[in-house]
Amino acid sequence: MSAVNAKAAFFFLKEAGRHFNDGGRICTLVTSLLGAYTPFYSSYAGTKAPVEHFTRAASKEFGERGISMTAIGPGPMDTPFFYPAESVDAQAYHKTAAALSAFTRTGLTDIADIVPWIRFLVTDGWWMTGQTILVNGGYTTK
Repeated sequence: MSAVNAKAAFFFLKEAGRHFNDGGRICTLVTSLLGAYTPFYSSYAGTKAPVEHFTRAASKEFGERGISMTAIGPGPMDTPFFYPAESVDAQAYHKTAAALSAFTRTGLTDIADIVPWIRFLVTDGWWMTGQTILVNGGYTTK
């Protein structure tokens, strides 16, 4: 998990800094679990936390070239990957957490809810560099 979530992101950002044109835009994906106090996800959130810092650091390192860097932290995504990877207890937790917010439907985030935010951050929202935005309907905050 560390190789996929943290190490791959580090090397991606390193190479992006070498190859992106001045004025480029990069949006990394982290997780809303970075704003949660929850069981079940220590290794997942723990391997996404470095990506948040890599994004902040890269925003400073690449900022003089006008390259903006932002991290999006969606809530648990409603994808075919989610269900087989989650225990019954974890799925129940998400439903309970979703019930605490009037803005989440199932506790899961639909991909269509995230795409407009990424589009915004790599176009008009370029100036929000170095930030982590948790886009999750109030599932977690930070």
